[in-house]
Amino acid sequence: MTDSGSWVSLFSGGKDSSWALYRALEDGLTVSHLLTVHPGEDSYMYHVPETRLASLAAESLGIPLVEVEPGDLGAADVADAGAQGDRELEPLEAALVDHRTELDGDFAGVTAGAVESEFQTSRIRGMCDRLDIDLFAPLWQRDPRDLAEAMLEAGFEIRIVQVAARGLDESWLGRTLDADALAELVELDARYGVHVLGEGGEFETLVTDGPHMDRPIELEYETVWDGTRGHVRVTDARLGGAKK
Repeated sequence: MTDSGSWVSLFSGGKDSSWALYRALEDGLTVSHLLTVHPGEDSYMYHVPETRLASLAAESLGIPLVEVEPGDLGAADVADAGAQGDRELEPLEAALVDHRTELDGDFAGVTAGAVESEFQTSRIRGMCDRLDIDLFAPLWQRDPRDLAEAMLEAGFEIRIVQVAARGLDESWLGRTLDADALAELVELDARYGVHVLGEGGEFETLVTDGPHMDRPIELEYETVWDGTRGHVRVTDARLGGAKK
């Protein structure tokens, strides 16, 4: 992997992609742009809830954001997850091809927050091979609890914005993922098999502050709960004051 040239961070605003970005910056990689795919209501490849808030995160980070709109993704084909995953990758790859053209050969690679999903990672790796660029995936096959603890130790402020797993009730919506919440997730993993980082969609997150952000994201929201799963519906979001 080269540390020269510019990198694009595949970025949803959630904890995993945010950690990949943070680690890339800490390792001295030049991240020129963030790229967010807005997948609509459901997706095999992408983080879904509240991706529109990525623009606030980008402003706080001071890194330009490229957005790929849901209309580019085509209709879901639930009968063939593999084919749908391939189709969902197409607009992302097209956006990166355009970006490489603009950079005139100075495009080193992309960062990704994949932890254990071979479904996602194999497709992103294949895309990088086709584009002849590198992949920086610092979370890949790392211990989930170690990763969560590292995020908290670094000063990430993480909000849970969607839950869909046994043991995660409405009280988790909007909750901060802190040491107490992590300890409960470890217990839920032992009891129900809930992944500590929510891999596989058990829960989704939004990073509202971190050491690489100049200003925190402030939220107002309501919760939507159907009895077994739910999500946060953000009613207002803004950047708070600059840190001292």
